[in-house]
Amino acid sequence: MTQLDLNNLPDEIDVQTAKDLHGREDVLFIDVREQHEYDQGHIPGITLIPLSEVQGREAEFPKDKPVILTCRSGARSGKVQAYLQQYFQHTNLSNMEGGILAWSAAKYPVED
Repeated sequence: MTQLDLNNLPDEIDVQTAKDLHGREDVLFIDVREQHEYDQGHIPGITLIPLSEVQGREAEFPKDKPVILTCRSGARSGKVQAYLQQYFQHTNLSNMEGGILAWSAAKYPVED
């Protein structure tokens, strides 16, 4: 595996790259789906901040380490990424392409 530069992750990352980063203490994974979607299956250890709650919880998205955002397909997490970049100057956010659908399709672990 190529060594990833955590200070310069691209805006979009594929599920393989996300899997490679999963479980690291220096990378935070955030799921922006709603609670009922999260309860149906999510990436182990991921933090839930539903899209409906992002406004008002911006401080929970750290600026001092990479943050991988995900949702069902990557659309909502992309909106959260754009919002935080535009209004809060976040530069360390990466959107996981394909969301939990792509993660599950790759047969990576999911928990209820």
